[in-house]
Amino acid sequence: MDPVCGMSVRPDGPHHCVYDGREYRFCNPRCKAKFEAEPARWLAPAPGSAAAGPPAGTVYTCPMHPEVRSPAPGACPSCGMALEPVAPAAEAAPSEELADLARRFRVSAPLALATVALAMSGAMGRWVGWAELGLATPVVAWGGAPFFARALASLRARRANMWTLIGVGTGVAWAYSAFAVLAPGAFPAEFRGMHGEVEPYFEAAAAIVALVQLGQILEVRARGRTGDALRALLALAPATARRVRDDGAEADVPLAHVRVGDRLRVRPGEKIPVDARVLEGASSVDESMLSGEPMPVEKRPGDALIGATLNQSGGLLVRAERVGADTLLARIVGEVARAQRSRAPIQSLADRVSAVFVPAVFAAAVVAFALWASLGPEPRLAHALVAAVSVLIIACPCALGLATPMSIMVAMGRGARAGVLFRDAEAIERLRAVDTLAVDKTGTLTEGRPSVASVVPASGVDDATLLGVAASLERGSEHPLAAAIVAAAQARGLAFDAARHFAARAGRGVSGTVAGARAALGSGAFAAELGAQPRELAALAGAPEKRGETVVFVLRDGRLLGALGALDRVKPGAARALAALRAEGLRIAMLTGDGEAAAERVARELGIDEVRAGCSPSEKAEAVAELEGAGRKVAMAGDGINDAPALARAHVGVAMGTGADVAIESAGVTLVRGELSGLMRARRLSRATCANLRQNLFLAFVYNALGVPIAMGALYPVFGVVLSPMLAAAAMSASSLSVVANALRLSKARL
Repeated sequence: MDPVCGMSVRPDGPHHCVYDGREYRFCNPRCKAKFEAEPARWLAPAPGSAAAGPPAGTVYTCPMHPEVRSPAPGACPSCGMALEPVAPAAEAAPSEELADLARRFRVSAPLALATVALAMSGAMGRWVGWAELGLATPVVAWGGAPFFARALASLRARRANMWTLIGVGTGVAWAYSAFAVLAPGAFPAEFRGMHGEVEPYFEAAAAIVALVQLGQILEVRARGRTGDALRALLALAPATARRVRDDGAEADVPLAHVRVGDRLRVRPGEKIPVDARVLEGASSVDESMLSGEPMPVEKRPGDALIGATLNQSGGLLVRAERVGADTLLARIVGEVARAQRSRAPIQSLADRVSAVFVPAVFAAAVVAFALWASLGPEPRLAHALVAAVSVLIIACPCALGLATPMSIMVAMGRGARAGVLFRDAEAIERLRAVDTLAVDKTGTLTEGRPSVASVVPASGVDDATLLGVAASLERGSEHPLAAAIVAAAQARGLAFDAARHFAARAGRGVSGTVAGARAALGSGAFAAELGAQPRELAALAGAPEKRGETVVFVLRDGRLLGALGALDRVKPGAARALAALRAEGLRIAMLTGDGEAAAERVARELGIDEVRAGCSPSEKAEAVAELEGAGRKVAMAGDGINDAPALARAHVGVAMGTGADVAIESAGVTLVRGELSGLMRARRLSRATCANLRQNLFLAFVYNALGVPIAMGALYPVFGVVLSPMLAAAAMSASSLSVVANALRLSKARL
């Protein structure tokens, strides 16, 4: 098939070319020329096309019942709602459900309006009933067909829901009215009015269907908006990448064709296509889409790059490290999509109420019918039927069912935009109750990598000589401290070369030849072995060690040149974030596997009073359990594999998005930027979401508590007011829309 025009092509067709190792054939030279000019364009799925929609293997779920999983689209067996993809496509493909609802509404609304107008016109005669029958029947039979199908499915599954009420209510109203028009003589006198006619209720049945259609259209549109955050994240990734082959040739390929290990060229102004590492070049990269920090980050060979961030000033040659679903962006999208479908613990209240609500509504309808049939005005049976139908319609639990999932879905999208990912609805509700923060040190409070903090030369030696020799030795080492020393020398503009005859002694130090002299770098014990005097070593290391720095010594031809002190610096903003959390009443405790001196240094700098140093992974989990055993609600924040047990054990685990995958998988909350300041945003969102949930449930419960008695006729003895089924349908739709509108307010919550 021709990739440009889609026409069939003979296998031996004359027009063909090879691209990205594959042969493509074309039906004519023009298509071949178009393909060769922009190959990635013709291989990428077109926006809005089937290829841009849910891919093969997509799992579908119910917005109101996320435990439902299906390999194909359809209706939820519990509530009848249309199933949606767990994760949306990159392009917002047209909703078939919305298109079908809109088509039916365009036909139903005018017919329902005409039916209502005719019923209210006061016209008399049998022709009126026949005209209403002709207008209302297409609305109920065709326009309401999806609703009746869902009601029938609920009865078959013996799981009554909102569609059961709608189906029974509108079905009874239409059947009663049709029978009244087709066989009026069959009705007893109790059903007849003052002029001997049997009053039909076609306008109620038609209006109910049209109003429910309108409510469904607005609801489906609102649900579609919850995927906007995910599609916005997906849209951050570029469509193509420029791959560099082994022979040096370069070609743009679709992003889906990039594999781990591929070398990619990223030019100034282009987005980083996948998670990668710099091989050649230097540039500044805008990572604000993940960190929110407007200042660009300098990147050099060896530095990690995040897919979808923007390369600004220089060209880079990079190696792909994570592609497809493994990239940070794809994992963020997956986490948000999964969290949006989860259920909050507060949902259990709605579930318990719903389990008895529908049977109670049917009981209320029976009671209303009995009261009106025995005590109401003439025609009693007609009034009894109207009251029963009104109860069934106004009590439809649409608002109750939407109360929790709408708030959760909107909140997850809002959190994603703020760099806060909740694993599920339970985490978002639990975080609000946290009163203690247990926090790891390395990578959470500190940057997670050493940097040179002190340069202490021996007598007669200058800083440049000391750092130059050290950097020459460490240039060929992969030790984290080596990278810190080389970076410090580069930052000072020092010129140095890699040492010759380089040798490393595990746990002690390194040695080699620098500018023709034998040089060495390592611990105090290693320096002493090479002839350094203990007194000299102690004098040079005294001050740095008191500050909790790791000290190494540098020697050249047996002479001690000096000492370098390295430490893991506290992250900018960590002190401010902890102060803000303390101001909210949180107790702060540090749990770290590092030594006591390093832990105490960080604790002093950040004002942390409770410190537990030298903890193993299991000891961290035990410390969390101890705090919770004392009645505390603990959030554990960490970024490493050694933090995973404590993250899983805590009331809420908080992972740094820059940390290990296993930590992220073990946590309920992920801070994408890796900064504790994100925890404040997460707590604000948690509180706002829980408040929104309570508001939605209040709206749903109060509406039903007031609506059902009114529909039964509670106002009639005092005010002579009877609620018609048509007004009941309007009130039911209004309640659902109020819940949806309230949930959507979370999308603009200030964090």
